[in-house]
Amino acid sequence: MGAPASARDLARRLGYDFKQPELLERAVTHSSMLANAGGGTSEKSYERLEFLGDRVLGLVAADMLIEAFPGENEGQLARRHVALVRQEALARVAGEIDLGTYINMARSEEDSGGRHNPATLADACEAVIAALYIDGGLETAARFIRGAWRAMLAETPSPPKDAKTALQEWVQSRGLALPSYREVSREGPDHGPIFTVEVTIQGFAPVNGQGASKRAAEQRAAEEMMKKVNNV
Repeated sequence: MGAPASARDLARRLGYDFKQPELLERAVTHSSMLANAGGGTSEKSYERLEFLGDRVLGLVAADMLIEAFPGENEGQLARRHVALVRQEALARVAGEIDLGTYINMARSEEDSGGRHNPATLADACEAVIAALYIDGGLETAARFIRGAWRAMLAETPSPPKDAKTALQEWVQSRGLALPSYREVSREGPDHGPIFTVEVTIQGFAPVNGQGASKRAAEQRAAEEMMKKVNNV
């Protein structure tokens, strides 16, 4: 049997004819669809594909940066890389290909805004990248990434500042004490922990961020705090 019409439509948007259309179907299947199926949701939803897609995107994005900015050092390239692979970038690409309309999810998830949830869109986008990689190889996945991320690559003429640096400069410019970071929790297995870090600055309620390392969680917390202070 071929892929459902929605998956075929998505394949056309991607400009790729899948040899294994079930891969794309899995890439757009949210775990909520399998919650009552009796376990094994990561095998049938996009969760494992998401893990792979993140790595493929990271590799291709690094290659794009090496080509585009030959005069920049490792630190500058690293800051650009973070901006290209972050949730917001993935959700933006997902929006551009209208990925939310193709995600198979439970009605409860949809009613709670799941089709427009940036985290869900980012995860599904990574899964789609993995499906392209598995079915067509690195060249196929890279073709999609290069096309979809080209505009973002050109939007920042100078390397972006990392969120912690930006937040530190913001408080210093206002004569405030430096941000304070505190590890709130560490969950998950030893090989894949999730850290939660809280950042506090004078005059604002604390904000949390999560990441696969303490440093990543601190950056995420700083990003969320920057959003808060910029909206005041």
